[in-house]
Amino acid sequence: MLLQLFLVSAAGATPARAQTNLAGPLVVFNAGSLAKPFNELLRAFKARYPEVTPAQENSGSLEAARKLTELGKIPDVIGVADYGVISQLLVPQHAGWFATFARNSMVLIYTRESIGAGEINEQNWWQVLLRPGVRSGRSNPVLDPNGYRTLMALQLAEKFYRQPGLAARLERAMPPRFMRAKEADLTALVQAGELDYSWSYASIAKATGLRYVDLPPEINLSDPSLARWYRQALVRLPGASLAGGDSLEFRGEPIVYALTIPRQAPHPATAHKFVRFIFSPAGQAILRSNGFQLLDEPELGGPERPPAGLF
Repeated sequence: MLLQLFLVSAAGATPARAQTNLAGPLVVFNAGSLAKPFNELLRAFKARYPEVTPAQENSGSLEAARKLTELGKIPDVIGVADYGVISQLLVPQHAGWFATFARNSMVLIYTRESIGAGEINEQNWWQVLLRPGVRSGRSNPVLDPNGYRTLMALQLAEKFYRQPGLAARLERAMPPRFMRAKEADLTALVQAGELDYSWSYASIAKATGLRYVDLPPEINLSDPSLARWYRQALVRLPGASLAGGDSLEFRGEPIVYALTIPRQAPHPATAHKFVRFIFSPAGQAILRSNGFQLLDEPELGGPERPPAGLF
């Protein structure tokens, strides 16, 4: 369901009369881990353009792409937790270009009441997760990049700790009843004590104030210098293809978020303004305050160049 954002202008916002005349809807689909920062971005954008009516829809990135490719629901802007979702599933039919805008890292979130909370660290976390009675969760890899990145992290941990069979053991320790559509859905379960640990992102851990295990860079998919090491991990998602194939394949690589304006965006002028705002100093400050690692400059992909002046 779209979350309509009927918001008042923020204190200190640029007066509407000083802005270009911009009005009407702005529909944004975004990854679950972008729910809070994009909500804040839309609030700030609304403050600058009071006649704009933002609507935000949060879901796993793969699920968001499926809304375009299978349901024909076209937003003005789509932001995903893995640029590969756009490059593999939306380009070229539904989008001609994409731009990267942030990095993140995989973490395990928990609370002080979690089993093993007083001793878990970046070296023994896998031993804690394998203890009897420990409840750990992950998101659905068919819907959400955090889900397939969790499987990648398990594969990399097996190699890093030199523990044959570790990935399969850890996956078995996360039964289907502890799986949710996106990583953000698991946060509440950890906070409520229904899960001891959940695979998530550093940005979510920082935004919620939850404790988290800062995993070694060889496992957390955060370090561009370890790109070759990450490529040892491979996840195939049978039946997940949105482009007519039998499956999707994702190789391990550093986490990179991306966005695009779909070809059939219903309100392209407003979408262009919003994307420009995301890459403005004010927009970048919002992303930074939500725990994201910002890129020095966006990297562009796809067969076409984005509209002039967008970045």
